[in-house]
Amino acid sequence: MNKGMSVTELVNPNSVDIDEMSSLEIASLMIEEDQVIYGALQQALGDIAFAIDLMVKQWEVGGRIFVAGAGTSGRIGVLDAAELGPTFSIDESRWIGLIAGGYEAMWKPLETLEDDEKIICELLEQHDFNEKDTFLGLTASGLTPFVISGIRYAKGQGGTTIAISCNPDTLASELSDCGIEVIVGPEVIKGSTRLKAGTAQKMVVNILSTATMVRVGKVYQNQMVDMQLLNKKLIKRAEHTLMEIADLSELEASSLLKACDLDLKVAIFTAITNAETAHARHCIKEENGHLKQAIQHYFSSNQ
Repeated sequence: MNKGMSVTELVNPNSVDIDEMSSLEIASLMIEEDQVIYGALQQALGDIAFAIDLMVKQWEVGGRIFVAGAGTSGRIGVLDAAELGPTFSIDESRWIGLIAGGYEAMWKPLETLEDDEKIICELLEQHDFNEKDTFLGLTASGLTPFVISGIRYAKGQGGTTIAISCNPDTLASELSDCGIEVIVGPEVIKGSTRLKAGTAQKMVVNILSTATMVRVGKVYQNQMVDMQLLNKKLIKRAEHTLMEIADLSELEASSLLKACDLDLKVAIFTAITNAETAHARHCIKEENGHLKQAIQHYFSSNQ
């Protein structure tokens, strides 16, 4: 494989007869092709872990995450950013999705805007992007001007830069503090990077955002404990979480959650330690929201 080769634009020899295949054969081929994604992710694992460490470091000093892309890549980034608020109770101003073309581009193909190198800089400037922030650029090709320009601007402001691409030795990786290259090979339809490349990028973004939230204390064991309890379904989920973790009945969990003002972390801490609600809040705050650390510290201090 040549340095800088755009493998996402090559012809896939396995699918040259796809226009003659049956529905079953097409589906079978696409599933088989998708299997390469996992091997590609394994190859990029070290860079993925490094990116998580960078993001956690920036987050812990109050930094924000800007995830940006054009077309499919941009939609993937915006989708992930939009779902983090209700899942982890983070303010929407701290994880920001930017897509070339803005809101309209989420619903309509505005492909020409991926070549706009000025608008991403203007957007980042409007948000006062600074050295505490992280720019996460998604570009399957590794060459998208919208993303490349964003990386350059972010670096110029002293921020941290991470690129996710699906080609080897890309410009996006070269310019970034961390370049994640998930090489999934040619698509079954030449150049249609909404397929394997899009799936791979979504998986990486999911891993980065989830792992970062775990590292900064948004998860206890493997449970969402910092979610916004905005409806009956989420309140019921929180009650079941409390029942599982603290071995409470449904009635006990419901009562305790209400007594803790629907703060699941406080309710868990209170149930496990028998501490007063106010003290629970204090202990959790002292550990910067890390519930398990707060509980462990409480017991070690009261032995």
